[in-house]
Amino acid sequence: MRQRKLWMWLLVVALMVPLGIVVPERFGASGAWGEWSSATLSQMLGYLPEGLSRHTGIWSAPIGDYDIAAGVTSPLVKSLSYMASGLIGAAIAGLIIYIISKAIYRSAAMREKRGK
Repeated sequence: MRQRKLWMWLLVVALMVPLGIVVPERFGASGAWGEWSSATLSQMLGYLPEGLSRHTGIWSAPIGDYDIAAGVTSPLVKSLSYMASGLIGAAIAGLIIYIISKAIYRSAAMREKRGK
């Protein structure tokens, strides 16, 4: 039952994702809070934190700017693209966590089996 509630809440949060596009556009903000590029952050703060400047190029998102439908300006398409990107990312993260947990479980089971 707990797991079902968790999945329901995750679904609710996933469905709220388009707010990251709709709200900034509605209120004339430059973008979703916390999703600034290093150039934007540098402009906002007046400097770029050393750690961020050192590690800026390490990671690039598989789906840049959450934009599966590049060039489409329709808010509906942008929202669906944003949600799909988030769901793809969540699925990849979930798969990685699942694989790691299975490996840990198997390793622990093998150690327990050898110990008996």
